[in-house]
Amino acid sequence: MDKNIGEQLNKAYEAYRQACMDRDHAVKELQQQVENYMQQIREQQEKIELQNSIIAKLKSQLAALNANR
Repeated sequence: MDKNIGEQLNKAYEAYRQACMDRDHAVKELQQQVENYMQQIREQQEKIELQNSIIAKLKSQLAALNANR
């Protein structure tokens, strides 16, 4: 009976260990996805800022053209 309990404990510990490893892997994968999304957000924000800058320049050029008419 003690041998059976020992085997059950070993199996339970191995299952727990595997679950912890799976959890750690999932956490790392999620962190990587978050980092990737944050990088994409930064890149999109930079594009938006550049486009806003272009729009502002074009508006000022248009205003200057309209003022000369």
